[in-house]
Amino acid sequence: MKKFLDENFLLETVTAQTLYHEYAAGLPIVDYHCHLPPDQIAMDSNFQNLTQIWLYGDHYKWRAMRANGISEKYITGDASDWEKFEKWAETVPYTFRNPLYHWTHLELQRYFDIHEILSPATARKIYDECSEKLRTPEYSVRNLIKKMNVHSIGTTDDPLDDLSHHHKISSDGFSVKVLPSFRPDKAMNADNIAELNKYILQLAGISGQQISTFREYLSALKSRHDHFAARGCIVSDHGLEQIYCEEYTNAEIDQIFSKILAQQDLTYAERLKFKSCMLFTLALWDHEKGWVQQYHLGALRNNNSRLLSELGPDTGFDSIGDFSQAASLSRFLNKLDSGNQLAKTIIYNLNPADNEMIAAMCGNFQDGTVAGKVQFGSAWWFLDQKQGMIDQMNALSSMGLLSQFVGMLTDSRSFMSYPRHEYFRRILCNLIGNDVEKGELPNDIEWLGNMVANISYHNAKKYFNLG
Repeated sequence: MKKFLDENFLLETVTAQTLYHEYAAGLPIVDYHCHLPPDQIAMDSNFQNLTQIWLYGDHYKWRAMRANGISEKYITGDASDWEKFEKWAETVPYTFRNPLYHWTHLELQRYFDIHEILSPATARKIYDECSEKLRTPEYSVRNLIKKMNVHSIGTTDDPLDDLSHHHKISSDGFSVKVLPSFRPDKAMNADNIAELNKYILQLAGISGQQISTFREYLSALKSRHDHFAARGCIVSDHGLEQIYCEEYTNAEIDQIFSKILAQQDLTYAERLKFKSCMLFTLALWDHEKGWVQQYHLGALRNNNSRLLSELGPDTGFDSIGDFSQAASLSRFLNKLDSGNQLAKTIIYNLNPADNEMIAAMCGNFQDGTVAGKVQFGSAWWFLDQKQGMIDQMNALSSMGLLSQFVGMLTDSRSFMSYPRHEYFRRILCNLIGNDVEKGELPNDIEWLGNMVANISYHNAKKYFNLG
């Protein structure tokens, strides 16, 4: 019987073990998409206890605790940090076979060298030991990042952000690149006219430009796109139910924007036309600057209206949607490609039923100019677990080139999430190792090892032009 979470965790064969330990384990991390707060990196903050770094804002854990019958008081409520951790420790044994069980113990091992299993019996000792370490300079935010051998980080930032935190991080000479990503979801949210108008007013104030027409709106937004580029941005990101690519005319968009400014409700068709115009225009700007554009598709958000009203968005009530994706995605990519204006693109799906469709769609727009120009993004959110990663890589292998894959990202708000890259690398090596053992791939360790190293690190570094 194998020991839980030993050095060969998830590595079922000698070949897999060799690939991981000799070619993947020691490589740096390119975390090209995450939700880490740049202000905490700029301030090089210290967390006062394990709850603050582990449970604040982590809706993965919140969902598990609710499913385990834990009161909201101990999740997002007014219980003390220790009481919240105690309830998490009570929940952990019940998360077996959920990726949270693996991630929890990987993080305890990799950050704190704690190899005990978290449970109510060990909670106090683990909490005290980790909290004491977290308060030391060695465990400041920047040192936690360096401890995990991170090469570069791509945060997720609204166009209205002044990026002062990124400027400070760069000016301080921090050894890890921390670059902003342009996330304009609020700028095209025609589903909430009141919020969009607030956004337009804020944009006008920050850009110093009057906004009374759609042309002026684009001009002000373009100034923010330029500002991000000047601060080192090389990536845009969009969180969408689906790609929008409806036919529209400039006159129609001008009229729709006038209705928005007048606080008038839009029809469903008008909302789609506005979003389509915005999405296409933003993609043209990305191509112009040579950015990589990312599209996260398929989340059905804010399903629990009662708890949404009490706790707000991004608190653990989103799930997998079953939106139609193929036709509009094809039209969008083709429209850009027809004008030779399709930037390097990464497409992530949340519904596993779309795996093969996305993998096949990416192949339609590979044009030989860049290896893996259109990427089938790594398993995302609810698919960010062992079987989800295997399924994503199998679909990509079957219909594209796994060898050109840019690999893993954390997509996390937590500074404790970097072992997810290790998790991915182990699964990757095991997948390939099993093929070798079955005679489906030649036992050429050097060749396979170089592929593993590329997928784990080098492909992403090259794809994002990170030097």
